[in-house]
Amino acid sequence: MEEDIANRTIRFVLLGASGDLAHSKILPALYDLHREGQLPGHFTLVAVSRSAELEALRQSYRDSVAHYARQPPGADWEGFAAGIFHIRLDLAEADDYRRLKTALAEMDRQARGPVERIFYLATPPHLFGAVADHLGREGLAEDQAMTRLVVEKPMGHDLESFRTINNLMRRHFAEESIYRIDHFLGKETVQNLLAFRFANPMFEPIWNRQYIEQVTITVAESEGIGGRGAYYERAGALRDMVQNHLLQLLCLIAMEPPVTYTAGDLRHKKEEVLNALRPIPEGGVDAVAVRGQYGSGVVEGEPVPAYRQEPAVSAESSVETFAALKLYIDNWRWQGVPFVLRTGKRLGRRVTELVVRFRPVPHCTFPPRAGLNAQPAQLIIGIQPEEEILLRFAAKEPGTPFRLQPARMRFNYREAFNKESPAAYETLLTEVMRGEPMHFMHAEQVAAAWRFLTPVLKAWESPPEDPFPNYTPGSWGPKAAKGLLEEEWQPTCGCDAAGLGRGSEPKQGE
Repeated sequence: MEEDIANRTIRFVLLGASGDLAHSKILPALYDLHREGQLPGHFTLVAVSRSAELEALRQSYRDSVAHYARQPPGADWEGFAAGIFHIRLDLAEADDYRRLKTALAEMDRQARGPVERIFYLATPPHLFGAVADHLGREGLAEDQAMTRLVVEKPMGHDLESFRTINNLMRRHFAEESIYRIDHFLGKETVQNLLAFRFANPMFEPIWNRQYIEQVTITVAESEGIGGRGAYYERAGALRDMVQNHLLQLLCLIAMEPPVTYTAGDLRHKKEEVLNALRPIPEGGVDAVAVRGQYGSGVVEGEPVPAYRQEPAVSAESSVETFAALKLYIDNWRWQGVPFVLRTGKRLGRRVTELVVRFRPVPHCTFPPRAGLNAQPAQLIIGIQPEEEILLRFAAKEPGTPFRLQPARMRFNYREAFNKESPAAYETLLTEVMRGEPMHFMHAEQVAAAWRFLTPVLKAWESPPEDPFPNYTPGSWGPKAAKGLLEEEWQPTCGCDAAGLGRGSEPKQGE
């Protein structure tokens, strides 16, 4: 462990400590960091919730770690659990925060040296502003250099609500102290995009409109919404996935090279991309955006319900479970290159990938019988379930006559490094504790994303002209989405040995 964190004292104050996020993501990540020796030398987890007994909470955390962590609880669990404390607090009661302040002050009196505090809001998003305001009013944010506030995205449901939440947080917390977490930015393959582009001289010279014909970003899930009906009815695919995750991937693919590998430079280059996105006119949303909602069907021989039949979902809901957009970036590098973003529930399979399609050769040298003359080369960056990079190109088939066949080069993270990648939350929590804001969102980035999507959000407030549901489970979304691409609407990563996968997946809208 690095010396700068090994000797530090950190109070990790987890507000909403009894919720699903705490159990499924945060505690497993903290325990895996503990097992790897990556936690600070003096680390305390202060679990804050409205109702729980300490021993019962520790046991529930152990159960969650056993289910979700990369490593099951071992002999060192007791040592980790001994650093968990509980404070009962109603997040809506201002007076309760005084009790939190008193308890933290008592802990600090027993510390040796300075104490850093991390307030992690694992709460419903609509409480972010109020909780941050209560913390500030009790003087828990006075030492900005030793205090950090972590909030999950998405923040708000539109630009105005984000500004309201952000203004409440900024009353007491400086921008440099606020860490807006997006777990996609903690994935190894996502962070590797920067290394791939800017550490290898063979790719960046062709990373522009002259050589690239189209970029497609896909985040597909084969599952439905599960028990998230109440949340999804407020969010939908556009807010849940496009506003944060997909636009962040777009920024990493399209940004200009930063001068230095620092948070300030990276954030500035991302903001440039968001500000260069071609505005979507309010009357032209249907030309660039498609929405859908899954109906009932059969997946792997088992019947699955329609979205409207899921728990806590309205029987007449017009909330989208699928969203696709074709965007353009109006700058010198990308002018005229379409970027297609798509995401959805109950699609053909679970896959997150970025496909860069290069322009075809300008002249067909070989006779038609050789085949594949017009097939463009593709670069596929797989994020999940496979962490890999594939380069698809044409090669001569052995023998005569002269024939071309698809071939590929493949890099796989696990095989190359012979080790398991850490979970995204492990990476991001480590950066929070070290005070490194590199992979966290600045307020201006969030505002720019909301601002860009506002015309789509407004247009989709009205029920769709084509009645929902409009796609079946196991397909790749509604038929209308096919118009956004010039080829079959299917993912590429993790396909057969040739890397094609054509014909092996459900067709569009089937």
